[in-house]
Amino acid sequence: MNHPEIWMLAAAGLFGLGLYSLIIARHLLRQLIAIKIMGSAVFLVLVVTAGLVDGSLDGIAQALVLTGIVIAVAAIAFALALVVSLAETTGSISLNPDDDDGR
Repeated sequence: MNHPEIWMLAAAGLFGLGLYSLIIARHLLRQLIAIKIMGSAVFLVLVVTAGLVDGSLDGIAQALVLTGIVIAVAAIAFALALVVSLAETTGSISLNPDDDDGR
């Protein structure tokens, strides 16, 4: 059961959800989660398009996606360290310090 159109629609939905959350959310942790969701959608597109070429997954595409996942985890860890530093400095992890509810 290989339906690449369904996987592409799922990836588009994930990317759209992440983009919407990135635009709407003012809380930095929610924005980081949105960026992570968008990255997962991109990885899903890469895996699906690599499988479309000859019906089986290409080893190079799998290696690129795995490398991308490792880099994304490192970037998110660095961003979380910056958020912790911001929280210690300002006492808030929201882009708008006057906003207490975090939306």
